[in-house]
Amino acid sequence: MDKLKHLVDYGIIGLLIVLSLWALAVAVERWLYYRRVTSTQFDDIQTMEMVLTKRLVVIGTVAANAPYIGLLGTVMGIMLTFHTMGTSGTMAVGAIMVGLSLALKATAVGLLVAIPCVVLNNVLRRRVSELLTLYKVQHGS
Repeated sequence: MDKLKHLVDYGIIGLLIVLSLWALAVAVERWLYYRRVTSTQFDDIQTMEMVLTKRLVVIGTVAANAPYIGLLGTVMGIMLTFHTMGTSGTMAVGAIMVGLSLALKATAVGLLVAIPCVVLNNVLRRRVSELLTLYKVQHGS
């Protein structure tokens, strides 16, 4: 059961941290790109939209799935707590509460990853919308 505990502690939370760093790197790269992009770089609006939305799906996917990954860690932690209770034969309230609180940290980390990703995704998609509108105004579309 120690392997399961380490899987929850290091595997699930580690995965969430890696995903958050990946999404943050994409967000920074996209923001820096949007700062230097001009509408004259593109021949048509479809090409512009395709280039501007490149890799934004990474941020949206992390935002959508991080709570579920955290929930998986929580469920595994609760299963571990119940298994430990069942095999030890004791019902120590302190041990149960510690096990459940440790299990819930995976959900908390999942939400801490998802919420900023949703915000970043919305901010970047808003910027894409602004750039596309500017292109339409400048090119009379």
